[in-house]
Amino acid sequence: MRLPSDVRRVLLVGFMGSGKSTVGPLLATRLGWRFVDFDVTIEAEEGVSVAEIFRTKGEPWFRNAESRIARELLTRDRVVLGSGGGWGSSSERLRGLPEGTVSVWLRVSAEEAVRRTAAADTRPLLSGADPLEEARRLILERAQGYRVAHIGVDTDGRTPEDVVEEVLAKIGVEMQRANGGEVIEA
Repeated sequence: MRLPSDVRRVLLVGFMGSGKSTVGPLLATRLGWRFVDFDVTIEAEEGVSVAEIFRTKGEPWFRNAESRIARELLTRDRVVLGSGGGWGSSSERLRGLPEGTVSVWLRVSAEEAVRRTAAADTRPLLSGADPLEEARRLILERAQGYRVAHIGVDTDGRTPEDVVEEVLAKIGVEMQRANGGEVIEA
């Protein structure tokens, strides 16, 4: 896919623990934009955590809510969006993004994803007996969809700031701050 010439939003996709929620706010700050996380938006609407939604309403209900939130958020301009790991793995979704959207796959190894998420008890898909094996399986399953993203950036062993710099460099377009047109060059 070609990068849009008029970038109005950046969509971060990737497996849990890839850095979407950490890199996203930093990238948004650099661009003078807002950051919105799909999962945080759903949690705010429902008043409970994603893990609780999985337990009480199930994954299909969550995926429907995630799709609804995505449709709404992908209409906004001057925003960096952090998708859920499952939502962003659909090649059809990434191919059908609205005009002006740049998609960025934040790549992470299964080992690093498990390490980064181990402290949080909020990852229902990795709560089984062998989280590393489950992470490997899910990453392999989802990678085909993630590959459709406009650009990819490895996150293992890198600081969030370094990842942001690479994203900006790969976007390769001049971005205007929302507050008066100050230009930030990638």
